[in-house]
Amino acid sequence: MMLRRGFILFLPRLVGLLVLACCSVSIIYMLACTPKGENQQLALPRVHSPTVKEGYEAILQEREEQHRNYIISLKKQIAQLKAELQGRTEQLKNMQNQYPDPLDIQLDHSKPEKAQANLLAFLRSQVDKAEVHSGVKLSTEYAAVPFESFTLQKVYQLETGLTRHPEEKPVRKDKRDELIEVIELAVGSLNKPDGVSKAKPRLYTASDFVEGIYRTEKNKGTLYELTFKGDAKHQFKKIVLFRPFGPVMKVKNENVNMADTLINVIVPLAKRASKFRQFMQNFREMGIQQDGRIHLTVVYFGKEQMNEVKSILENTSKSANFKNFTFIQLNEEFSRGKGLDVGARFWKGNNVVLFFCDVDIYFTAEFLNSCRLNTQPGKKVFYPVLFSQYNPSIIYGHHDSIPSLEQQLIIKKETGFWRDFGFGMTCQYRSDFINIGGFDLDIKGWGGEDVHLYRKYLHSNLMVIRTPVRGLFHLWHEKQCLDELTPEQYKMCMQSKAMNEASHGQLGMLVFKQEIETHLQKQKLSSKKT
Repeated sequence: MMLRRGFILFLPRLVGLLVLACCSVSIIYMLACTPKGENQQLALPRVHSPTVKEGYEAILQEREEQHRNYIISLKKQIAQLKAELQGRTEQLKNMQNQYPDPLDIQLDHSKPEKAQANLLAFLRSQVDKAEVHSGVKLSTEYAAVPFESFTLQKVYQLETGLTRHPEEKPVRKDKRDELIEVIELAVGSLNKPDGVSKAKPRLYTASDFVEGIYRTEKNKGTLYELTFKGDAKHQFKKIVLFRPFGPVMKVKNENVNMADTLINVIVPLAKRASKFRQFMQNFREMGIQQDGRIHLTVVYFGKEQMNEVKSILENTSKSANFKNFTFIQLNEEFSRGKGLDVGARFWKGNNVVLFFCDVDIYFTAEFLNSCRLNTQPGKKVFYPVLFSQYNPSIIYGHHDSIPSLEQQLIIKKETGFWRDFGFGMTCQYRSDFINIGGFDLDIKGWGGEDVHLYRKYLHSNLMVIRTPVRGLFHLWHEKQCLDELTPEQYKMCMQSKAMNEASHGQLGMLVFKQEIETHLQKQKLSSKKT
């Protein structure tokens, strides 16, 4: 009973203490959660202040203002960080431009536009590193990357191997699609308005495409140079494209006017009057009648057959009304390098394109245009790879008669080969030939002087255009390797002689001729017995 009475008396006190504690906690909580001003703490609404609702609204408005100021402050800090980050990015980009390295380029895939910009910057650096705008110094003739040429229907290629032909339709789909894409892109570029001319632009089509050359530098990309017909005769449009292992990029779009570009054809000669007569027939038709912007310089060694050669030259001059020729006679032993060097230095007119030629060469008017288009003073020299004819008596031995010369000049595996070991036929401006130092006049006789000049150009900053051309042929003639030649010259001469005769298959038929005849004889005997 005593315990129960005590508990009843203590209960009101306990309840009072609990109420007092709850009130104290509530007051402390409200004081702690009320936002502070700059110099004082916000007070709870008092009894004598405005209503409780109005007091809380004032507190909420002030708190909202503080949050707004805090957000503005954060935005300012973010803007400062962005500006600093952009400055660091620009510094990094400048360093990458100064020290380009593909391994250091990182693409941020979370920002596609920035990633695309970085990729395009890298691809353009590939154009700058590749041999597009200027040549690079090379150590040997084997270091040069040759071009391959193509038209709408055919590709003319050097690396034929066992399954490819020197001239063929592009069978592989990737190669065919690649060249079609390049031609279409070039046509689209030509038809794109330039925004300057108000005249109605001409509409170009693929039929305006004349020829193109291309080559691939394995660690950079593929360079394409395409030539289209221009607005007038002897005018062309030239498009340079580059595929840096990605999208094709237009490098250059320029007008090329070759109407006044003269070519000086220089031919060194000793004897061989009958070959010179054949050469002049080709020169008259292609050089005088079809092209018309040409000069001929003949450097003749000795006096034997000289009058006959001069007579052929003068008869052509009279019949074709052609006065643009020079005849130089040297009383010394024949030297091809000396003859070409003398002929090049004898010219006294303006800077001219020199075409170093031989008397057993056949060229077309299209080749003369290629000679002009692939040379540029101080920039480019042209080393075409000509198609060398096999011995017609072997090729057409099973025929009733040997076809005419024009019918023989077709590019097939059975009729000839790309003479990629020869560097004698070349086009360059006279100023480049003089500046490079010309030929080595200490080299006598056959061979060596052309390779020496070729190496000079490779060691310079000039771009060497090396490509097979469809309009330049070496006519077959029996080659004699004299005992007076040095061992190296004699070896080169014999290699050339062996390759000149026939294809591997045709030579094999000659080597195994007796075996084949024996087999056929056995077949006849066997058929008679049965």
